[in-house]
Amino acid sequence: MMNAQMQTIDQKIAVEYLKFFYPPLRTEISQLSGQDNFAGIIQATINYLKSLLLEAKINIISHHMKLMHLIYRNGNSYVRDIIENLFVRSFESFKKHAKIHHWKLLYQYMPVSFQQIYDDQRKQDKIFFGK
Repeated sequence: MMNAQMQTIDQKIAVEYLKFFYPPLRTEISQLSGQDNFAGIIQATINYLKSLLLEAKINIISHHMKLMHLIYRNGNSYVRDIIENLFVRSFESFKKHAKIHHWKLLYQYMPVSFQQIYDDQRKQDKIFFGK
């Protein structure tokens, strides 16, 4: 993708990207897409990344975060909302399940806008839930 302006990514285009980005999940993504379950597709990617986290495959996870960020950055409001509310929200679980140095690496490699969203979510959680 050169410097050309990308078209806005809706959930159908996002699904096609995700099928390409996540070959092991292609069948599951196709099935969930047939049910018009975009949130379920994002959850499937989260579950896959959590399994990679258990194998300490930090570089692969960070690569997938950047790919998800590509979709987020060019996504319509629905796609962006789902990614913020599921994908970025899942980072707290990643943090709990990762070794401290793995989490620090993941955070360091995370796209800056995801860091900002994650940090804002944590601040809001602290205000509303005392976490």
